[in-house]
Amino acid sequence: MQTLYKSFTMKNTSILLLTLTLVAYSCSDRNRPDVSKLVDNYAQVTIPAPDLSGITDNGKEVLKLYRMAADEVDKIYWQQYFGDKESFLGSLKDPSEKLYAEINYGPWDRIDGKPFLQGFGTKPEGACFYPADMTDEEFASWSDPDKKSPYTLVKRNQDGSLKTVWYHNEYSGNISKIEEYLNHAADVTIKESVRNYLLHMIDGLKTDDYFNSYKAWLEMNDSKMDLVIGPIEAVDDAIYGTKASYGAYVLLKNLQRTEELNAISARMPELQKMLPGDPADHDFVPGRESDIFSCNVLYCSGYTNAGFKVIGINFPYDTKVQEELGTRTIIFDNIIREKFNRTVHPVGNVLLEDVYQPHVDASAFYWIIVFREIAKGLGVKETVNGKGTVAEALGNEALVLEKAKSNILGTWLCAQEAEAYNISALFQKEDVLTTFVTNTIRSTRFGASDPTGIANILVYNYLLESKAITWNPSGRYSIDYEKTWKALETLGAEILRIQAHGDIDAANSWITKYGVAGPESLSDKRALESAGIPVDIRFSYE
Repeated sequence: MQTLYKSFTMKNTSILLLTLTLVAYSCSDRNRPDVSKLVDNYAQVTIPAPDLSGITDNGKEVLKLYRMAADEVDKIYWQQYFGDKESFLGSLKDPSEKLYAEINYGPWDRIDGKPFLQGFGTKPEGACFYPADMTDEEFASWSDPDKKSPYTLVKRNQDGSLKTVWYHNEYSGNISKIEEYLNHAADVTIKESVRNYLLHMIDGLKTDDYFNSYKAWLEMNDSKMDLVIGPIEAVDDAIYGTKASYGAYVLLKNLQRTEELNAISARMPELQKMLPGDPADHDFVPGRESDIFSCNVLYCSGYTNAGFKVIGINFPYDTKVQEELGTRTIIFDNIIREKFNRTVHPVGNVLLEDVYQPHVDASAFYWIIVFREIAKGLGVKETVNGKGTVAEALGNEALVLEKAKSNILGTWLCAQEAEAYNISALFQKEDVLTTFVTNTIRSTRFGASDPTGIANILVYNYLLESKAITWNPSGRYSIDYEKTWKALETLGAEILRIQAHGDIDAANSWITKYGVAGPESLSDKRALESAGIPVDIRFSYE
């Protein structure tokens, strides 16, 4: 009888365990994201083969070598952000999972920061730049002078102590190949300025000292082609916001539009003086040699290809170069066009009240981007009270505020320039503000997993709190143009103040208060998903 009871109990226990396992698996399976739908968040955009009429055979060979160098950059970035690309992608049998992993450069969704594949935990805040078990106290007490360099990794010695490893040592195999391609391009090019830039860039890659290469790049203004390559953005370092991720752009210049845009670059000191708030909070004088290029993106790799695609850059970030020579703004014409047509305009049709929809304007969007990128070179780079650079004073919050500042002040300047008829395109102040609001609403879909997403949510929430925009029961927005204008001015001035004074407490307070998506954003997200509007775009190449 006892044996029978034991047998019965074990049998029922096994059934119960099997049932619970199946239920748990079923629940887990239901909670797993449909990766094929996640892929649809990124509309595929085919970059056509470029029109190379007017480009010499030497120039075509140079472009080919640029792309080969960019492919090596891509391999470095995988190591920086995730680790072993080949074994990871090779383990994925589902085509959608593999494609989405390629889009995100790993198992973590760039939209919400969460893993979309089973078996992976939370994304490391420091990517692969730091040991996963390193503490803030350990880092702070460590006296290595190179630990905060944008171009070093932090690793452990065999005894467990920390050490720095320079990028040029860690990625020496890939960098040697990049140097080989750039050397060949320097031999082939007929442009002396291009040769000078490439040779200085090779030196920079060998030493992680890019000052001379940045200068040479800014002086290279007579080429129809361009290459931006190397450790560029520090967005992936969510611990201290200092370690730079490798990326590359291969670009072809639009000469006619570049000439039009360069009329603005000479006015950067004037635009600096126009900024709102206390003039002492933006007394930095941009270099008068700053210029603007209009380009089409032919190819991008590494950080620049991961997740969301940017639509312009203002470079370099080196404050010494900015003070001496200024910056170069590059506007990506083909990406701006595709983003507006596939994401911005459709969002306006879904989420704006009918009366505002005609003001979502393609030309206004283009020029907002132009001035947003210009605004990256404005403001201050050094604090006014001896706290060092803005990046040093504000730490990981610096990027959030810089991106919010650029969006706000770029729009503020664009609207003023449109009213003063300093822009050739015909659009109104209302077009600028409506298009900006629409793009801000759209950009909250990027989530809060990186500084770009947080900056957009911060601006959106401030506009909502200020009654500049109103979310109606219909699920659509109304815009108060006067309040929107005032909100841009007030928030822009406050961010300039925080940056100038290195006010980390105020930065933390603003981001804590405004950097979290609310119910309106979540409702917008559902509405846009139902309408089948992608979050962003991804590239394929002819």
